[in-house]
Amino acid sequence: MDRTLATEWAANEVRQSAEVILATTALADQMVDIANACVQALRSGGRVFFCGNGGSAADSQHLAAELAGKQNFDRGPLSGIALTVDTSALTAIGNDYGYEHVFSRQLRALAHPGDVIIGLSTSGSSKNVLRAFEAAKEIGVVTVAFTGAKESEMGRIADFHFATPSLFTPYIQQAHEVAGHIICGLIERTMFTPPENA
Repeated sequence: MDRTLATEWAANEVRQSAEVILATTALADQMVDIANACVQALRSGGRVFFCGNGGSAADSQHLAAELAGKQNFDRGPLSGIALTVDTSALTAIGNDYGYEHVFSRQLRALAHPGDVIIGLSTSGSSKNVLRAFEAAKEIGVVTVAFTGAKESEMGRIADFHFATPSLFTPYIQQAHEVAGHIICGLIERTMFTPPENA
């Protein structure tokens, strides 16, 4: 590709991604509500679970690590668990029960009423995330759907629905990362006293 054309394309991608991320400022109240639901679970001794496929699996692991480790300042650990990381569980459950059950089966084993599960799916139609939400409803786990703008079953059944205003997968994923970081930041600022410079 011609260097000038490549540079123009890259700059345009940055602009379009930034437009989607800036549009999510309209969802700031939802971010606060999601963070408060997570704080309520954590203060009660509960857990925040994450799940997703592909890039959303990586985002799940990233956000769980922000809670268990730290994000903006040093503080105590918080119980964030990604259901995407146990390859033995994923492959055994997928082999024995079907891939659509890889998250729901783990959730049934690990979750308690009042916990939270955050499911990430750019399409909003990932069957294994939907099965996890169905299991969550039976257990009494709060459900949070991170999707794109497309109407979806995940968005309809979730207790909280963060619908990124885009239909383009990379932009949706980028906005999910930003919103996830903001939610984790709100959680740690509520659970712990931040230093003056944080």
